[in-house]
Amino acid sequence: MTSRTANRNVRQTDVSSSTSEEGTRALRRGLTLLDAILAAGKDGLRVIDMCRAAGLERPTVYRLLAALIDCGYVVQHGRFRYVRGPRLAAMPQRGESTDLSGKLGPVLTRVSQACGDAAFCVVRDGALSRCIARHVGTHPVQVLVIQVGTRQPLGVGAAGLALLAALPDATVDEVIATNAGVLDQYGGMTPDRMRILIRATRERGYSVIGNHATRGALAVGMAVHDRDGEPVAGISVATTLARMPRERQQLLARVMREAVAALLPCGL
Repeated sequence: MTSRTANRNVRQTDVSSSTSEEGTRALRRGLTLLDAILAAGKDGLRVIDMCRAAGLERPTVYRLLAALIDCGYVVQHGRFRYVRGPRLAAMPQRGESTDLSGKLGPVLTRVSQACGDAAFCVVRDGALSRCIARHVGTHPVQVLVIQVGTRQPLGVGAAGLALLAALPDATVDEVIATNAGVLDQYGGMTPDRMRILIRATRERGYSVIGNHATRGALAVGMAVHDRDGEPVAGISVATTLARMPRERQQLLARVMREAVAALLPCGL
C-alpha cells in the first residue's frame, strides 16, 4: 500500500515537472516567434520566414501562431504575412507618449488658435484613454474637462470616443466589456449607449458627446492615424453648449481634419 502510494506520488511529480518544462519551452518559443514578428515591423513575416528566424518547424510555428492570434498579439496581414495585433498596439512603448505629444502638440495649438477653445489629445491605454497633451484657447470661457495624465474609460470623452470608434469591432467589444462595470459613473453611460455613440461617430466621421463632469459642455473629436493607417490617438475640442450649434460642430471637425492633414500629411 505504501509502495503504491509512493510510486503514485513519484509519477505525479514526474508528470508535473514534465508539464512545467513543456510549458516553459512553449512560452519561450512563442516569445521568440513574437520577437521575430515585431522585428519585421509593418511588413510582417511569412510562416517560412518565422521558421528561419525562430529556428522552428512549420507545424510548431502554426501552433504558436494560432495561440498568439487567439490572444490578440498577432494578426494576419494579407494572405501570407503576420504582424503585431491589437493587444500589442494598445501597449504604450517607451517614449511613445512623449513622441506623440510632441507631434500632436502643434496640431492642438493650431486647432485651439483657430477656434479659441481648449483642445485635447488622448491615446489608448488598454481599455482606458490617457490624456497626453492639452492646449488652452483664448476664449474667456474655457472648458478644461481633463488634464494631461487623466485616465478614464476609453469612449466616455470625445477624443476617446473617436479613437474607440476607429478600432476594429472585436477590440471595441473587448473595451466595452472591460469597462461595463464603471461606465455608469460617467454621466450614466451604458454599454448600449456607448455602442449607439460609436455607430453615430462612424457614420458622421467625428464624435460629438457631452461631458460627464461639466454640465452644459459639449466636445467634438476625431481619430488620428499612424503611417500605416492604424488609429493611435484621438483629438478633441470642448466648449459650452452655447458655442456648439450643429454648424460649429461640423466646422470644428473640419478644422481638426485640416490641421492634421497640414501638419501630419503622412500620419503619426
